[in-house]
Amino acid sequence: MPAADGDLEGGRAWRGVATPPHDGGFTWLTMMGFWFLTLNTAMAIYSSQGDPWAIAFVAFSYLDLLLLFYCLQLFGPVHDPNSWRVRCVKASVRVLTALLTVMFSLKVAAVMPLALAIMVWALAGSTVIGGFYAFFVHRDATAGSHPARA
Repeated sequence: MPAADGDLEGGRAWRGVATPPHDGGFTWLTMMGFWFLTLNTAMAIYSSQGDPWAIAFVAFSYLDLLLLFYCLQLFGPVHDPNSWRVRCVKASVRVLTALLTVMFSLKVAAVMPLALAIMVWALAGSTVIGGFYAFFVHRDATAGSHPARA
């Protein structure tokens, strides 16, 4: 059942939509995902056979993903979409996702023919630019008239 528009008690409503309370804890599924990511990272480092660039790529990707999940965890309990904390978390998420996009595009484009490599970089660039536009430039036309923000 949706909560009242002005009811932010216990983190149950934001923009008039009922949401479950956010306790900041991890679920068993989250922990299983982290263990899978860690195991995959360890296996990738082991199979890299001592190549320092491959190890650096895997380690940086792992750290980037951990930081991204941490930032997304921070984003959960906030209520004011215009607060300094939300803007910082949004910026951090955009930087981390842009880094992942560029890193993976670099790896994929390296094994592609030139025409496909150009397409990979064009798609990566449009993803980074489109994400920046969607998160920082574009404003929802109905946002100013929504009762939850008043």
